[in-house]
Amino acid sequence: MKYKIYFLLLVLILFVPMCISAQEKDSLQRNKLFEISFGRSLLFISNSKVVDFRTTKAAVIPTTSILFLAEFRPEKKLRLPVFFNLATETKQFLVNGELINEKTSPTFGAGIQYRPFAWDLDKKTRLEFEIGPLASFLIAPSGKILVAPVMAGRVRLWKGESVSMYVGTSYSFGIDCWGLLYGTGTIF
Repeated sequence: MKYKIYFLLLVLILFVPMCISAQEKDSLQRNKLFEISFGRSLLFISNSKVVDFRTTKAAVIPTTSILFLAEFRPEKKLRLPVFFNLATETKQFLVNGELINEKTSPTFGAGIQYRPFAWDLDKKTRLEFEIGPLASFLIAPSGKILVAPVMAGRVRLWKGESVSMYVGTSYSFGIDCWGLLYGTGTIF
């Protein structure tokens, strides 16, 4: 039994890295290394903060923003995104029937994304999934820059060689906030 476990561990150690780094033939042209996309994001407050708001009879209204995303694609499965999130409205709280507004800070960030799998739905349509850690930088009302780690992922549908639509989600550990993001993009 002990040797079976060692054999299984040896197989995992030797073959899993080969599967992760294996590259199939790239259907995209080699000179298409960048993606530019525009979208929207909707941010929701965490459950732990919702409990606090319930005790004070308050409600949080999700904040929408415009998402600008640029992605460098040095390898087929590796992407290096840079993003800028510009709020289109203030943070809004409903407290005892009164609407309270607070200034919403813009955020920017960067990170690394990995595409673990993709499916060719037909000759010109492809479905991909990306996930990875990001670092988000927020500008506080005091002018101080705050850093918040983020885990984000998106499902993307490619139509043709360069046009895509995506929907995804993110969770910011630093500010305990969940987000929904969607948009369109193009590679060049």
